[in-house]
Amino acid sequence: MESISLKLDRKLLQRMEAVMETHHYSTKTEFVREAIRDKMQKLDKGEILRRIDAIAGTSKHRTTDEDLHRVREELAKKHLQDPQ
Repeated sequence: MESISLKLDRKLLQRMEAVMETHHYSTKTEFVREAIRDKMQKLDKGEILRRIDAIAGTSKHRTTDEDLHRVREELAKKHLQDPQ
């Protein structure tokens, strides 16, 4: 593993520590790693949904909103599973 240095202002650190206590995180490292994973997953999901929106309506077949929603959900489940 590689180490990084991180500086946080006091208010953010206090908030983080309160959330850690509420949700039973044992270390700041554990909390930050999970936060980074969650953020990357959210960005990946956003990119997939943008791609789907870009191709919506380009099909030769009529695509309903329900079809589009179903495809989004299927792709999100398939491609955005928790890597842990």
